[in-house]
Amino acid sequence: MNKLNELLQELGISKVRLAKYLGVSRQMVYNYLELDDINKWPKEKKILLFKLLDIDDGSEGTLKSLKITTDYLMAVESRLNQGVKSTSDFDGYFDLTGMNKEEQTLMSDISYLIREKLLDDDKKQENFYALEYLYHLLQSLDNVPEIKYIFGYMSKTTGFTNPEEYKFNEDKQFIFEGILYSALTLYNTGGASKSKLTDSHNRWVKEIEQKKEEKLSRTQQLSAIRIQALKELGYTKMTEENAAEIIEKISEIESRRV
Repeated sequence: MNKLNELLQELGISKVRLAKYLGVSRQMVYNYLELDDINKWPKEKKILLFKLLDIDDGSEGTLKSLKITTDYLMAVESRLNQGVKSTSDFDGYFDLTGMNKEEQTLMSDISYLIREKLLDDDKKQENFYALEYLYHLLQSLDNVPEIKYIFGYMSKTTGFTNPEEYKFNEDKQFIFEGILYSALTLYNTGGASKSKLTDSHNRWVKEIEQKKEEKLSRTQQLSAIRIQALKELGYTKMTEENAAEIIEKISEIESRRV
């Protein structure tokens, strides 16, 4: 990665311009460049960088073999400018390899709609926060099955899907939809009020805070165990070579505490 940093400096590509080209924050670019291997980058970002530099891989050998001529500088500058100007062109930002036509169409439709929402000046901030929440939901999709049921319910309510269609666990989806309908009916008819739900909302907030505290406590505990494992094994840090040994030692230390 040192060679890549040197190359970017030689080409005069700032972190800000590279961030705009990759469609990420400047801090994220710093994070990428601190990694010890370009193959640890997100695949779509790595492909974008390869396109920018006109290379097939990011190995040290490939980077060292590049000849920085005037023509090469101009070509990179042109690709960089074009990439920054056309950040709305989502086709260049996603690797669709392995997706069938239906999946590619869905990806394209979602990308277009997200862009449209973010460019809506009247609701720009509101749409941003809504999409940020959506991103959080997608991140939690595998751990919270109810999220899929919420998506299904909204799709049915807004007329996109047959209400008798069940793509997931039919019994659980049916029950969840019935409960959600009852709750939203109460909300929409004015049967619920802030004063009536204050106690319930406060219990919900306390439950979330308790989960956060438990997670923090567990994180701190794991950090302490990891440090103890490194110390007992005589290591200063975890590497690919000693990772398996350290993980085994962590399990051993945890078993002592049971």
